[in-house]
Amino acid sequence: MSIAVQELECLEGRIGLLTLNAPASLNSLTEAMVNDLQCALDGWAEDDQICLVVLQGEGERAFCAGGNIRKLYSAIRGAGEPDAPARFFTNEYRLIDSLHRFPKPVVGVAHGAVMGGGLGLLSACRYRLATPDVTMAMPEISIGLFPDVGASWFLNRLPGRIGLFMGLTGARLNITDSIRIGLADMVLQPEDRDLMLRTLQDQRWTGQAAADDNRLFRLLSQMHAPDYRSLQRSNLEQHEQHIARLSAGDELPEIVDQLLSAEIDSEWWNACMSNLRSGCPVTAWLVWSQLQKAQQMSFKDVLRMELAMAMECTRRPDLPEGIRARLVDKDQRPIWSYNSVSDVPAEVVEAHFQPEWDDQTDPMQLG
Repeated sequence: MSIAVQELECLEGRIGLLTLNAPASLNSLTEAMVNDLQCALDGWAEDDQICLVVLQGEGERAFCAGGNIRKLYSAIRGAGEPDAPARFFTNEYRLIDSLHRFPKPVVGVAHGAVMGGGLGLLSACRYRLATPDVTMAMPEISIGLFPDVGASWFLNRLPGRIGLFMGLTGARLNITDSIRIGLADMVLQPEDRDLMLRTLQDQRWTGQAAADDNRLFRLLSQMHAPDYRSLQRSNLEQHEQHIARLSAGDELPEIVDQLLSAEIDSEWWNACMSNLRSGCPVTAWLVWSQLQKAQQMSFKDVLRMELAMAMECTRRPDLPEGIRARLVDKDQRPIWSYNSVSDVPAEVVEAHFQPEWDDQTDPMQLG
């Protein structure tokens, strides 16, 4: 099984434990994994004995590195069923919506790589715990996609223009960065993961969401916290002023030029700029546009917008070309449909934002 579904007995009530179980692929999401997660959540939402849910990843390297884009590439290129890409994205967005609206507390326990769809899963959980080895990123600009699975929602809620910077550069955040800007709520030592579950099992859960939520919050708050001085230094703390100053402005080409021309002596900064410089110009515009459009949207409308964007990406050449260059042929030299941000026509960008559904035709059946 690509996921493990368990029900843990407590003194009263039960915990639903979901474990992404594809460590060889860094727990990258496939359609089967998404469907199995959805099935478990649907059943537990109606089960009075399940009082809270814990979501984690198997293996030492990753909570979830995003969607399995190798399988997505094969589907876009015509291997298998022609509607597979649309079906995968539709089901993935339905899953994110279910997690976000789940009627019982959900605890996400992240470690290692938390990227793309993995960060979407974690961000949809009510409680977001992370181990010190975590690396968070939305790296879609490197493959010609865009920060999806609700990123328009959670990137917009980061301080300053850090959300825009993350989308444009695929910046990798360490544990201190993640706590600093609120992408994680607390640090959990790896050796305390089992202890946390045992602590939760040693409780009487009422099945009343508000009471269980209060108890859970208190228990998590009381858990042993690491010495934050022992954690990695925050890259964002060192560069927040640069990010705020260089990402300011109302014109995307000007912002990209400002970022790329800045002379900042930092390995982390240079890696971010390398991603921006070699990234997909259409993606840069999608990041810029999705964050602006989502500012006044509900979470449901954000997901609808992003699903329409994803569908358009599967119809255009950049996404398969980016996956080919990065993960298939691995030449690291994608040939994008446009050479620079300034070359991208406005109508190409706007084609990603054409509404395809309303409440009656919504393929995700969102709440």
